Amino acid sequence: MTKKLMPYIVCFSAALFLAYELMQLHMMNAIAPLLMQDLGLNATSFGYISATYLLADVLFLLPAGMILDRFEVRKVILGALFLCVMGTFGFALSTNIWTAAISHFFSGIGNAFCFLSCMILVTFWFEERMQGRIMGWIITIGMLGACVAQTPFSLVAQTFGWRQALFYDAIFGLGLLGLLFFTIRSKSTSGTPQQTIPLTDALKSALKNRITLSVGLYTAFLNLPLMVISAVFASLFLTQIHGFSLAQSAFIASMIPVGTIFGSPLYGTLTDLFGMRRRWMMIGGVLSSIVMLLILFAPSVPPYFALLFFLLGLVTSSQVLGYPTIAEHSPKQLQGTSMGIAAVIIMGLPMLIQPLTGTLMDLFWTGSIGENGNRLYPFESFLAAFCVLPLLFLAASFLVRRPFNGEETVKKIVEA
Repeated sequence: MTKKLMPYIVCFSAALFLAYELMQLHMMNAIAPLLMQDLGLNATSFGYISATYLLADVLFLLPAGMILDRFEVRKVILGALFLCVMGTFGFALSTNIWTAAISHFFSGIGNAFCFLSCMILVTFWFEERMQGRIMGWIITIGMLGACVAQTPFSLVAQTFGWRQALFYDAIFGLGLLGLLFFTIRSKSTSGTPQQTIPLTDALKSALKNRITLSVGLYTAFLNLPLMVISAVFASLFLTQIHGFSLAQSAFIASMIPVGTIFGSPLYGTLTDLFGMRRRWMMIGGVLSSIVMLLILFAPSVPPYFALLFFLLGLVTSSQVLGYPTIAEHSPKQLQGTSMGIAAVIIMGLPMLIQPLTGTLMDLFWTGSIGENGNRLYPFESFLAAFCVLPLLFLAASFLVRRPFNGEETVKKIVEA
């Protein structure tokens, strides 16, 4: 029984690491007004602090993929989680924009390894026919961290202050590190790949696979609501434009990861059972564009917004299909490198979009200041910042219109 359960114990324990990292990303939305007031930030500078997390991802994702192709996954996970916890402690002690940005950067280094580690563990412990389903459940567990980072974390921050909330967050991370020390196991092949490919050849081979690049872009576009709206700017949009309380805004923002919790295993199960993965990905992109347009012009009614945010998370969770697609169309010894390249795209785009969103908001700012000293942004600011999303969702559907049959080139290069 234990032997049969071991793959699930290992992979779902690693998913807790993903949940913790997503909590570090999404908590920025929950503490946005408190942090901006305490450190005297505007939308642009706040966007830069948030983007340092993604900058660390972009810089370390590709090395992370190569490291995972060559070293034991268990050691990589434990080391990356330790870095994240130290970054959270540093953020809690920050007194200016620079220390906050550097600390958040260290948390982002840990994040560079968490999702790739989960994906590698799935490919080692489960047969290909089950991988989409298991990856869907891993993302579901990960999204629980994003949900905790919204209303629950917002309430803790309002009660005890954002610094104390981050301190509690770091203590929880230490407990998780102890748990993973006992539950994460690497299969014998995970630490010693069957063929070692030189770094330069591995990069060239993975980059010549169009599926790695096109599906990586697709996933990046569909991931933007989580990274830009739920993680950073939802509370400002909902409190300033629609007059919701901070608690209401955090709850509504949490509906995006809640929708992803339901959508990820749904998409994974449907495609594992019935196929048509590419078609489901195209449908997800089109529906995401429609729902985002409804959000931009929705009336100020909390239940209606909660439903729309839930639907946005549900339909954009078609992005979960990108990860098994990349893994299946990459040779075993290049899976880490291929997913690392895709992950650079997936996290690199939000790294650029987050500060760009803040810059557009400041560009259309009319000069209004709230009672707490924060800037008050008009609807035009958010419209300018968010209107590109529906277009990117349609572009995502266009990217996956061709059949996924481009892996032969990569395999020939590896064999040569």
